[in-house]
Amino acid sequence: MSAPTGIEVSPELSSAFSEAVESRNIRFLKISIQNESLVPSHTVAPSGTLEEDLDRLTDILDDDVPAYVLVRLDNPQSEWLAVYYVPDTAKVRDKMLYAATRNTLTKSLGSAHFTDNIFATSKADLGSEAYAKHRRHIVAPPPMSAREKEMEAVKAAEREAGGRSYEGSRARQNHVRQGVGLKWSNEAQDAIKDLGAAEDSRLVVLSIDPATETLLLSSTQEIDVSGLGNAIPATDPSYAFFAWPHSLTSPPRREIVPIYSCPSASPVRHRMLYSSAVLSVVNDVKELLSSSGSTSTLASRKVETSDPLELDEKYLISELGLGSAGAPAQGVQAEASDIKPKFARPKGPGRKR
Repeated sequence: MSAPTGIEVSPELSSAFSEAVESRNIRFLKISIQNESLVPSHTVAPSGTLEEDLDRLTDILDDDVPAYVLVRLDNPQSEWLAVYYVPDTAKVRDKMLYAATRNTLTKSLGSAHFTDNIFATSKADLGSEAYAKHRRHIVAPPPMSAREKEMEAVKAAEREAGGRSYEGSRARQNHVRQGVGLKWSNEAQDAIKDLGAAEDSRLVVLSIDPATETLLLSSTQEIDVSGLGNAIPATDPSYAFFAWPHSLTSPPRREIVPIYSCPSASPVRHRMLYSSAVLSVVNDVKELLSSSGSTSTLASRKVETSDPLELDEKYLISELGLGSAGAPAQGVQAEASDIKPKFARPKGPGRKR
């Protein structure tokens, strides 16, 4: 195979490498470019482990002359490391020549033999310590951008809260644990107690003050289910509790529906804070309603959305698992801390006939 430079692997190199592969008594095979050909210029037999022999690799290299070195690995011995040594002090023409020819070397000898490679610009880049550092770099996870780090923090917070990653309005929590505890303002507590004591259709919206990690009352109002979507903030995360009298169950009841709204356009840091605390907030509301003697039922499932405008009666019926015949879906009497998914894995496409 010919490189863009016209340099090819010589028959002598092909033969020398084939013998090295078969005999397994060669640790280093040094290769140089001579007369527009890649030729073997030096061989070294193994005298110890790979790491021990690597410390002797610089003995066969010159300070300012490029070279390739094929290094047999120990585990397994059938695999090779390609070392591309092009020192900074080499002539510019030699640098360009060796850089342009390296792919020809491995492809011509058989790329399957070479499972790793090292680019060295000085002897300090070689040796057992340098190789160990190289291997650590290979197995290390790729560096993340600032955005990726923020998203990873969001996912970690959601896992800490005991749920799965947020996946839009249909996401569900399978196993609930106590999340991040927040302080409650007096106004927020009173609004939840009043919500439980009332008999009408009513909405309470809560927000978090990030500086103090305190739940604040954003709004409370009498509202019908048809106006629910417009009453919840469209750009910022929030917790909403909607008291919904309906006759979809037997007997009819007034159900308080927890709603976690997390718009996609909201800041990542806010999403992280809200997602980590949602389960704790729902459990706190359950305790507040119980302690105040509320006769309203806290829904066994919380509703999640990334777009508040999709919240209407049909959406709530679907998310809460209320049957079309007026009976609640199985498990509707479960505790608030026992949230379950309502949908099954979709079936795959049918087989073509």
